[in-house]
Amino acid sequence: MSRESVRFAVLGPIRAWRAGAELDLGRPQQRVLLGLLLARAGRPVGLSEIVDALWGEDPPGSAVNVVRRHIGVLRRTLEPGLPLRAPGHWLLREAAGYRIAVEADSLDLLRFRQLRERADEAADRSPGRAVTLLTEALALWKGPAGADVSVEIRARALLDVLDREHLAAVKELADAALRAGMTAPVLDELRKAALANPLDEPLLARLVLALAATGQRAEALETHRAAVARLADELGLTPGRELSDAHAAVLRESGPAARPAAGSAAGSGAALGGEPADGGLLSAIPLTGVGYSEPRPAQLPQDLPTFSGRRAQLAKLSALLPEEGKPLDTAVISVIGGMAGVGKTTLAVHWAHQVADRFPDGQFYVDLRGFDPTGTALDPGEAVRDFLCALGVPRHRMPHGLDAQTALYRSLLAGRRFLVLLDNALDTQQVRPLLPGAPGCLVIVTSRDTLTGLVADHGAHPLSLYWLDAEEGRELLAARLGAARVAAEPQAAAEIVELCAGLPLALSCVAARLAAHPGFRLSALAAELRDAHDRLDAIARGSAEVSTVFSWSYRALSAGAARLFRLLAGHPGPDLSAPAVAELAGLGTQESARLLAELTRAHLVAGLSPGRYSVHDLLRSYAAELGDDGH
Repeated sequence: MSRESVRFAVLGPIRAWRAGAELDLGRPQQRVLLGLLLARAGRPVGLSEIVDALWGEDPPGSAVNVVRRHIGVLRRTLEPGLPLRAPGHWLLREAAGYRIAVEADSLDLLRFRQLRERADEAADRSPGRAVTLLTEALALWKGPAGADVSVEIRARALLDVLDREHLAAVKELADAALRAGMTAPVLDELRKAALANPLDEPLLARLVLALAATGQRAEALETHRAAVARLADELGLTPGRELSDAHAAVLRESGPAARPAAGSAAGSGAALGGEPADGGLLSAIPLTGVGYSEPRPAQLPQDLPTFSGRRAQLAKLSALLPEEGKPLDTAVISVIGGMAGVGKTTLAVHWAHQVADRFPDGQFYVDLRGFDPTGTALDPGEAVRDFLCALGVPRHRMPHGLDAQTALYRSLLAGRRFLVLLDNALDTQQVRPLLPGAPGCLVIVTSRDTLTGLVADHGAHPLSLYWLDAEEGRELLAARLGAARVAAEPQAAAEIVELCAGLPLALSCVAARLAAHPGFRLSALAAELRDAHDRLDAIARGSAEVSTVFSWSYRALSAGAARLFRLLAGHPGPDLSAPAVAELAGLGTQESARLLAELTRAHLVAGLSPGRYSVHDLLRSYAAELGDDGH
């Protein structure tokens, strides 16, 4: 069956067609699973994420097997006659999970994004063309993403996140229409979006301007009045700058000449962006997004409410900043490095929240996806453009080229105090364009790589994060399970910490199981971990979460480094000397040293002291899963 013969839709009800005939997607869980994969648009989805989406916090013990059965049924639905265990062309096993192989011609979401990108490219030189492309893109939406799925499951599967892309496209359509003088045809789209998002001030401001541009001044003023009332009643807020500016522009209209009939060339905003034909209202309306507004980005992820331990590391980080009230003389850069699952992001986010009030101009956050299971790290140019958007720069007004965009980004940060959290960085080159160029800002970078380039070239302060000691591990369990439950079985708690080798991710997985079952005894779980043939599987209870995050680091290795990692992890001793490593691998001293350096940078091997190396216990278990030919 050729791939071109199957089409999918997720922008509205989750649907699929083969050779033009709509397919029966079967049970609700199968439909949700397909929707989840489609929402990722070709990127892998881990088994643990699928289980969370389908069952939430209380999955059955058979969850992984149920997912695999659903995948099998969906494969045969898409490709009738497919042998029982054949992989098929569409649903592929990848990175401890699954992905669906789709392109713009087979999935409405990718087609929507493609049209939106083309509109963005056309917005500056041909806003009318941008209006046409965005109108076509929005026509692909037949309701909220995954409209036939319950609200709760839509949220768990992150289908509702796609609706934000729809809203952003509506705003881009309004901007292009105001620039092109084509507001009348887009009013219905704006009204529908405003009805669904009655508290979105930027959207309402655009609706007010579009209504006024088509001569519907009374409706524009009423839209503003109703928005002000809702903001006050539901949020206790007054209108922000953008909505207030739109209102002021409408009020500046005067005289009958300023009221062109709706649908006429002038009434549709034909003169916007230049001298208006009527010299009235249109000249008074500020073109949304031409200049830069002054938003205050606040993008930090939620702090972990049960954060515990890491007191020494927090003290070291806080020592990088001057005393309260004293300015930063330089841009401070901190690099938090460590192995997968050691809690780099958790620590970085926690500290960022602690010091955020010292950076009142805003906080940026981006996941650079340096070790993403797809192997595709975020392009730094995309991150710079997202930061510029957060600073109020519309995409069609951005300069071309990464160098020019970086220069604008640094110019907007100059003389201001921002906190920038760059999570999961691949290498120094990915980070450099995102560094502020002037003092007063704090940059926090997390990575599984040591990023020595940032230390050498930019004076970054490195902080290596290791597994928790016995006391910190006990504190983590107490924070998640309650101090009384842990105190009641201190020996079992200590054994769980030891069997999880102090790795925060592993301890969090175990704590989640215990929290979900208050009747479970800690001693019973400790015994299960102690006796398990596959400790990683016992820790995650089939979710494969720990193995998955290890795999992202492992798959980034060269073939030689991957082989050496498997050899080291299979060695029975606690550590090895550099000459012993070379002998074990049958390598020359220089080649062995090069591969050890690669493994150390990736935090898959720890340098205990100059010339001696060890592998974390759970990484040993992971390597055992890989076998002799795991790369």
